[in-house]
Amino acid sequence: MINIPKRNEIRQRVHTRIRTKITGTTERPRLNVYRSLNHIYTQIIDDSTGTTLASASTVAKKGAEQAAGGNIEAAKNIGKLIAERAQAAGVKRVVFDRGGYLYHGRIKALADAAREAGLEF
Repeated sequence: MINIPKRNEIRQRVHTRIRTKITGTTERPRLNVYRSLNHIYTQIIDDSTGTTLASASTVAKKGAEQAAGGNIEAAKNIGKLIAERAQAAGVKRVVFDRGGYLYHGRIKALADAAREAGLEF
């Protein structure tokens, strides 16, 4: 029987190829994106020190009202939020790591919103 790789396995292989070429530095950290079916998560990571400088996601804290997180509107909100948090941490320029996902839909909406909010890619 032929072993056909699953979609996420293919995405992980693509992400590995991307990560060999992209690294975050202190001057220009990496903006990492992960999306699931219901949520989208972002982190700004300095790979030289191995620290996360800022993060944002659609997962609400306990007791907070939770809106839908698996749509383009939520991705735009997270893009604005991560840009604000990055600027508060003193980051203006980042390297965009799309995580192996196609630059389309929620990923594109997040990147465009972060650019509009002041982050430079």
